[in-house]
Amino acid sequence: MQVIKTDIDALNASIQITLKQDDFADKVSSILKDYRKNANIPGFRKGHVPMGMIKKQYETAVTADEVNKLLQENLNKFIQEEKLELLGNPLPKMQEDIDWKADSLAFEFEIGLAPEFEVKVKGKKAVTHYAIEADKKMIDEQLGYIQKQYGKLEAQQQADKGLELSLTLKNEEAAIDTSPTLNFDDFKGKKNTEALKALALGESASFKTKSLFKEDSVAARAFGVTQDQLADLPAEVNITINEANKRILADLDQELFDKLYEAGTVTTVTELKEKIKEGIEKQFVQQSDQKLLNDITESLIDNTKFDLPKEFLVRWLQNTGEQPLSEEEAAAEYEKSEKGIRYQLIEGKIIKSHELQIQFDELKDFAKEMIKQQMAQYGQLSPEDKELDDIAARIFSNQEETKRLSDQLMSQKLLAFYKENANLKTKKVNYEAFVKEAYGTS
Repeated sequence: MQVIKTDIDALNASIQITLKQDDFADKVSSILKDYRKNANIPGFRKGHVPMGMIKKQYETAVTADEVNKLLQENLNKFIQEEKLELLGNPLPKMQEDIDWKADSLAFEFEIGLAPEFEVKVKGKKAVTHYAIEADKKMIDEQLGYIQKQYGKLEAQQQADKGLELSLTLKNEEAAIDTSPTLNFDDFKGKKNTEALKALALGESASFKTKSLFKEDSVAARAFGVTQDQLADLPAEVNITINEANKRILADLDQELFDKLYEAGTVTTVTELKEKIKEGIEKQFVQQSDQKLLNDITESLIDNTKFDLPKEFLVRWLQNTGEQPLSEEEAAAEYEKSEKGIRYQLIEGKIIKSHELQIQFDELKDFAKEMIKQQMAQYGQLSPEDKELDDIAARIFSNQEETKRLSDQLMSQKLLAFYKENANLKTKKVNYEAFVKEAYGTS
């Protein structure tokens, strides 16, 4: 057997494997003998079918199968020994009318080679790292929500401004039957609000569905539909007022502070607002970090220049899916995936150069920490180590789940590396400004 690599250019090469009959003849002969022992052919006793008949029927297929096994085994071995970094997989050059009985058989494979390049993490242009701050409006809204949550309801005898209404909305023909709790102030128009005020608890009245509520989001929730479905509502709906309640806000006193945080850690409204601010901003860190990771990724792709074996990759894409693609379809698929290919190469270079590879023990610790966080959401704050190990073992028995966790951990490691080594500029913004500036929306 002979394996020869021929370089075409810096990104393309071919590997030729030449096999002699001696490389596979004994194995083929052994398989055919087994076939003969077990063959059931009318007119012959089992095990006594002429070998010529067996060869005529099976030799070509068995030879092709054994040759293919040898090719794959030695191709992979050669790639590993030569430490070739490939893009895609080797593509065999098609041959017609192979003479399987020839003294030697030569097979050629095209390969696409990963380019050589340098990654400069600290680019000339700084990437913005947004520090999202909770503004006064957001803090006050959260404070109001807390006061409502820990306050109490005082029953009223009829609907009126500022009250919370427990309602039933019905239209049998349109299959509407919902029981929302809404604010009186959600309703639109004097005619509607006066009609609500006139109803006693338990009484019903018919209302026009059009322009019943000030906000489409409230209307969708009230009717149990999506906002896109609001246009298909019936003309009228029957509304029953089940309860009308005045919400009494909780006092901002020590009793409330101690319900929210460890006793004595918050003693003033100012300290409470600082805690609220801190909590809100913690929730924003993940969004800010994800935006930073995305922006650094784009920056690295834009500023790390190298060529790819495009023609080879297009041919590879043509032949690797469940269904073959036309050249035009494969070219379009390449255009969609090129950026991803580039970043995979860049990321791989960074991971290798800076030894960011994931070890199993740290992946296991990462999984156990995530399990603890999830269990804490259900009130189990101190799970036993054995329980955590058992759950982690079940997770690692699932390849997809293991890959998902590994990807998450690698994202964390890369993010930490970029924060330490990339050229960043911090910009403090409130959430509204972050959404508008980072995504161009509000």
